[in-house]
Amino acid sequence: MSTPDPRETAERRARDVVPLREATRAWFAISLQTFGGPAGQIAVMQRVLVEEKRWIGHQRFLFALSYCTLLPGPEAQQLATYVGWLLNGVRGALVAGILFVLPGVAALLVLSGIYVAYGDTTLVESVFLGLAPAVVAIVAQAVVRVARKGLGHPALVAVAAASFVALVVFGVPFPAVVAVSAAVGWVLGRRVPDLTRPPRAAVDDGPPPLVSDDQLHSERPSGRRAALTLAIGLVLWAAPVGVAALLVGPSSIFVDQGLFFSGAAVVTFGGAYAVLAYVAQQAVQVYGWLLPGEMVRGLALAETTPGPLIMVVQFVAFVGAYRHPGDLDPWLAAVLAALLTTWVTFVPCFLFILLGAPYVERLRGNRSLADALAGVTAAVVGVIASLAVFFALHTLFDATGRLTAGPLDLEYPHLASLDVTSLALTALGCALLFWRGWSVLRTLGACAAAGLLVGVGGALL
Repeated sequence: MSTPDPRETAERRARDVVPLREATRAWFAISLQTFGGPAGQIAVMQRVLVEEKRWIGHQRFLFALSYCTLLPGPEAQQLATYVGWLLNGVRGALVAGILFVLPGVAALLVLSGIYVAYGDTTLVESVFLGLAPAVVAIVAQAVVRVARKGLGHPALVAVAAASFVALVVFGVPFPAVVAVSAAVGWVLGRRVPDLTRPPRAAVDDGPPPLVSDDQLHSERPSGRRAALTLAIGLVLWAAPVGVAALLVGPSSIFVDQGLFFSGAAVVTFGGAYAVLAYVAQQAVQVYGWLLPGEMVRGLALAETTPGPLIMVVQFVAFVGAYRHPGDLDPWLAAVLAALLTTWVTFVPCFLFILLGAPYVERLRGNRSLADALAGVTAAVVGVIASLAVFFALHTLFDATGRLTAGPLDLEYPHLASLDVTSLALTALGCALLFWRGWSVLRTLGACAAAGLLVGVGGALL
């Protein structure tokens, strides 16, 4: 009889130490804090899972993040699915991935209904007035947290900075930035032996994590498992669209949206911002689901609800089906379209993780892969920083100007359009997070209350 690998035995014990019920409670708590896009979401998971609960090691977490960054779709949701799989297998992956998006689905469904029914109101605008600057502060904190944990060598800091400049200044496509960063990481690994060593800030004196950086997952990859996972995933992905075609016809808005967003789900490299321009162009000019400018309002709703920013596609589907319901009641059509779009957007995320994670786990000891993924991790820091700048500029400024200087030709607002109220609320959020050490939810509540006071008070005066 063969002797079991001690690393796999330790991994199995680690998985048993975290009961699924306890992990479910943790994932639900995390799901209520996933504001601020991928930067804030990744920071929340790192704080809870790595620093507080000690369920997973720093480098293991960053390795999983690097893999998820290479996939199409929302990397934060896929990271939650991956870590859930590490802790509790397939059941844990499903629990983590579903709970990560469930609060956002419910919240955006309600907000989409309010938008369709009531449009712009002083009360809603006042709440958003405080929430958006708070998210800017949260993203700024997230950039600092992720950079401290992921950039363990000056060379990686340079890669992160170069990635930021490539994205913000020169508009290099995200896949190209990731590919070049992976190649640079591989080259650096040949010349810098300690490239993948954890940064000093990531090493602490706390208890060892349950899933350490050098343990193997107990589930071995196999062709049979991969084929079964692929078959089940493809059937689940396509089934709702097929049912819609049978019940309401192949030319219905449900089939159009199901096919369109299924395609978008496999080309969303670089996160939500990278694909939103394409979605907006198709939804407005080709399908006529939205009016010009409504995509920005949908993004604002997605920014201020928990979950991935790609959830804005749910808003697009809701509004489009409400206005083109066919023979159905507009409200019923809107809800069904929103849920169908959410399904075809996120089912591929589970498929990518459950199909590839067992193979990726066996490659973690590969030095060349580790070096390449170190470059990808550094690029992720630059990407998150670029998203932070994008969000800050579109929150703190009115889009009334254009900055052109040398190679720069960016639709960024000029200083004269600075929104002083948003700047003050952002400063409040930064003070509460960095100086007072408040939690994300508490900071969001305080800034929302401040925005409500400013907005409603100004309307009454």
